[in-house]
Amino acid sequence: MAKTVTARAALDRGGLTDDQLIAMLWNMLLQRQLDNRGFQLNRQGKIPFALGSEGHEALQAGAAMAFARGVDILVPYYRDLGLVLGVGITPLDLLTNMFAREADLSGGRQFPNHYTARDRGVVSISSIIAAHCTHAAGIAYALTYTGESGRAVLCTTGEGSTSQGEWHEAINFSAIHKLPIVFLVENNGWAISTPQSAQMAIRDVADKASGYGLPGMICDGTDPVATYRTMKVAMERARSGGGPTLVEAKCYRFLSHSTDDDDRVYRDRETLAEQRADDPLPKYERVLLEAGIIDDAGLTAMKADVLKQTNTATDEAEALPYPSVDDMTTHVYAGAAYEPWLE
Repeated sequence: MAKTVTARAALDRGGLTDDQLIAMLWNMLLQRQLDNRGFQLNRQGKIPFALGSEGHEALQAGAAMAFARGVDILVPYYRDLGLVLGVGITPLDLLTNMFAREADLSGGRQFPNHYTARDRGVVSISSIIAAHCTHAAGIAYALTYTGESGRAVLCTTGEGSTSQGEWHEAINFSAIHKLPIVFLVENNGWAISTPQSAQMAIRDVADKASGYGLPGMICDGTDPVATYRTMKVAMERARSGGGPTLVEAKCYRFLSHSTDDDDRVYRDRETLAEQRADDPLPKYERVLLEAGIIDDAGLTAMKADVLKQTNTATDEAEALPYPSVDDMTTHVYAGAAYEPWLE
């Protein structure tokens, strides 16, 4: 008992409760299970495409814990499965999106891994790399323009997006106007098949922040508590009128870019195996086990429940109908004028 108490006291919890620490583990386990399910369904020919976030679990669980539900606004990118889970999107929501069913939050007409949920503050993803950054800056500007306070926009990207013009425009505009926004760069080392060294001459993306006159922070993206601690500071700064922050969370992408990509042609298996030693999921499991926050039986039960929920959501989503052709133009044009060229 004394050993457990000492381990629990020594745990760097960032101010989080036991329940919150366990909730982050739940998020990470569910994220990985759903990630694997997407790849499985693609290989079975049941869905056309899937993207994986394996290796991003810790940073997304930590960032989600710093997000204020019902207050903040999330403008995510396509590799944010765990982040959207952490702010209220459900496994069934994600599976209906993968299967392109009518019950999907986008009506079954959005690309897989493109999430949206207006009622949960999740803005629809833009397929164009970094284009959503200008959308996020515009939303943050709207909060300022209407005089709202105590709210922040969280805009996420990979490090490859920071080489795009839209990212520069968004972060520069946000810095000038001191907007309530946090730019979270999930640096996994690869922009599809392009390594970081081939697209920027600096080691840390956070170094770019000084050129815009805003703070840059770096955190260990393989540690959910470390990510939460950093994101809490950045989000509170944005909510309180302190302006934007650039946060770089360093992690590693274990899977191919997508089910259409073969990463064996651009990275060797030895390096990938070495990176697996720093896999955030088993590492965090050990942290909670050693601290006595969870025991072996509890962890086993949690994994079984995660698999059960994933299987249930898969079966339910697959059984749902596809959208009707009758509403194919819904949400494409505003109002009833769906053929504006005839006017």
